[in-house]
Amino acid sequence: MNLSKLFENKSSLPVKNNGSGKKLLLKKKIFGLLYLEGPKTIADLCIPAGVSIPTMTRIMHELIREGWVAELGTGESRGGRRPVFFGLNPEARRIIGIDITRKYIRINIFDLRNRPAGKTVQKDIGLEDVTSLPKILKTLVNELIKKHNLEKSSILGAGISLPGLIDKKTNISYSYPGLGDKPLDEIFGELLGIPAYIEHDTKTMALGEAWFGLAKNKSNVLCLNIGAGVGLGMILKGELYQGHSGYSGEFGHIQMVPDGELCDCGKIGCLETIASGSSIVARAKQRISEGTNSIIKKMVEGRTENIRLPDVIFAARQGDQFAIELLEEAGGFLARGIAVLIHLLNPEMIIIGGDMAGAGNLLADPVQQKLNKYTINRIRQDTAIHISELGEQAMLLGTIPVVMTRIFSQEPNINNINNQ
Repeated sequence: MNLSKLFENKSSLPVKNNGSGKKLLLKKKIFGLLYLEGPKTIADLCIPAGVSIPTMTRIMHELIREGWVAELGTGESRGGRRPVFFGLNPEARRIIGIDITRKYIRINIFDLRNRPAGKTVQKDIGLEDVTSLPKILKTLVNELIKKHNLEKSSILGAGISLPGLIDKKTNISYSYPGLGDKPLDEIFGELLGIPAYIEHDTKTMALGEAWFGLAKNKSNVLCLNIGAGVGLGMILKGELYQGHSGYSGEFGHIQMVPDGELCDCGKIGCLETIASGSSIVARAKQRISEGTNSIIKKMVEGRTENIRLPDVIFAARQGDQFAIELLEEAGGFLARGIAVLIHLLNPEMIIIGGDMAGAGNLLADPVQQKLNKYTINRIRQDTAIHISELGEQAMLLGTIPVVMTRIFSQEPNINNINNQ
C-alpha cells in the first residue's frame, strides 16, 4: 500500500492491524525518521523501526518506487562495503504555512527539507476583519498552489498560527467567535480543502526558534512574541509547554500597573497595555497629536492615525529622542515581567521576537539594564537575552513542525531534531 494512503486519512484514523496496515505504519515511521533525523542507511533504520535488514531493504525499495525516498550516495567504509544513504525526496509532498494575526496574514509553501517555494505572501487583512478573512485566505492559498504548479493532493497539510485563546482540548477559539463555533481544524480544513493543524502564535514562535532559530539544540528557552500583544512560548525540558488547557503563555495579561489602562481582555493595567507594539503606537499617536515634537509626524505627513510600529522603530534608529524614550519605557516594563520569569523558571535563554524584534538593541539594551536592577545576579547571569534572528518569520516557520509532528501523532518536541 502506498504511503500516501495514510496521509489521505489525515493520520488520525485507525489503520487495520493486518499485513498492509502494518506495512503502512512502518513506512510512516521510516518517513518520520528520515524527516526528523536526516539521511540514514538501511542498517541505521532497522533498530528504531524494529525490523530486519531484508525487510527494511524491501520497504525502502517500495518507498523509492513510490517517489517518497531517494538514494543519496555512499558514505565512508566501516571495514566492508561502502554504506548507501537514503533520504526523503524533498518534492514528494509540500506543507503550507499560514500565520494569521490581527492585522495581516502571511503564507508560504515549504518542501520536505523545509525550504520555501518562494517569497512569503503577505496580505493586510487579519482577524480584525474576521468576516472577510476566510474568503481572502482561501483565494490566496489556491493562487499560491496554482502558481507553483501543485495539486492539493500533494499538500500534507496546512499549519496555521493564530493569536487568542484556543482551547487545546476542543480546538475552539474563544477570542474570535466570528470564525465559527466548530473546532478550528475543521473550519480551516473545510475552507481550504487541505488537512489543517492549528497552534497558538506564541507556541509557533517557540517551535520556529527551536527548529530553525536561536533555541535550536537548547532545552529550556522562553520566547516573547511582542507585537499587537505580549505572548510567551515556552520550551521546557525540550518540549513545548501547553498547560492544562493550552492557555499557557498569556504573559501580556499579568497586571503591571494597578491603576493603569483598560486592556482588551477587560482587566486593568496589563503588561500588554504598556509594553506591546500596539501600546507604543497608541502612545505615539496621542502624544504627537498633543504636540510632542518628533520626526514621526513628518514621516506620516501629519496624519497621526497612520503611525505604525515600524515608523517608531525607524525614527528611533534616526536618533529621534521621543521614539527612543517610547522603546526604553516599554523595555523597562518588559524587564519587570522578564525578571519574574527568570526567578521562577531559570531559563538558559530568553528570545525577544515578534514585530518588536525589529527594534533590536534599542529594546534589548533597556531590558538588560533594568534586569540588572530587578533580578538576583547569580540567577540572572545564567540566562542569555537575545533578539530573535527570525523576527516575524518565526511564527510562519513554526507551522512546519506543527504539521509534521502531528502527522507523526505526537506533540511538538525538539529532541532529536537534527536535520533542520
